[in-house]
Amino acid sequence: MSANTSVPNTEAGILSRLLDLRGAALTPPAAEFLLGIRFPDEDIARMNQLSDLARQGTLSAEQQSELDSYIHVSNLLALMQARARRLLQTQGCS
Repeated sequence: MSANTSVPNTEAGILSRLLDLRGAALTPPAAEFLLGIRFPDEDIARMNQLSDLARQGTLSAEQQSELDSYIHVSNLLALMQARARRLLQTQGCS
């Protein structure tokens, strides 16, 4: 059984498997592109709003699901960017 099968079938989990960056397919230009990915200001504002509601204990189930999606995508992006940084460091591109 592959390690990839343990990733849940959420949007982020599926995308993680699709963009499996463990192999040699990641090139320095692709790594630089990944490092440039940022959430738009509107998404950041929404994440902050949902986080505030969560801290207040007033988050609805739908809002919790939305916040979970943001968290999953943020974690996936952080993992992809860490791999990109490591590739660039090992190739002396940083």
